Amino acid sequence: MSKASKEFLPLSVAIMTVSDRRTDAEDTSGHYLKEAVTEGGHHVVAQQIVKESIYSIRAVVSAWIADEKIQAILINGGTGFNAGNNTPEALKPLFDREIEGFGELFRMVSFEDIGTSTIQSRAIGGIANQTVIFAMPGSTRACQTAWDNIIEAQLDARQGPCNFTPHLKK
Repeated sequence: MSKASKEFLPLSVAIMTVSDRRTDAEDTSGHYLKEAVTEGGHHVVAQQIVKESIYSIRAVVSAWIADEKIQAILINGGTGFNAGNNTPEALKPLFDREIEGFGELFRMVSFEDIGTSTIQSRAIGGIANQTVIFAMPGSTRACQTAWDNIIEAQLDARQGPCNFTPHLKK
């Protein structure tokens, strides 16, 4: 089992909003994640709004996981059950390993806020080329739930007994 570091290690993070409708001015979830990542001591090195297309999502994420400086990717949107929600299908072929516990824990924590509607969330996580990827619903509240209850701690090298930092690009 990995041991937590005693010092904070800032990570380089990319943020994607998956939407056919949102513009930068309307991207409250993307803006929230950028603020949360920065306040958490990390660096946002890329941010983009991508159309709800499996291949558009996959193309951008593929470029980001190939980028030696990007260690984590946060994606909001495209994880529901509407016909255009294809984020999980776009990501799964890219994963070296899926982080099953992320979706499970996200739904558990979300149950407190939205009840059984949480079963319609297809939040997903994985590791690809030593880059951790977390995909969550597109609402700002869902992004806050994911960041506050799961992601922030897992991107912090001080979090014990383990976190994702030892598995990421150096």
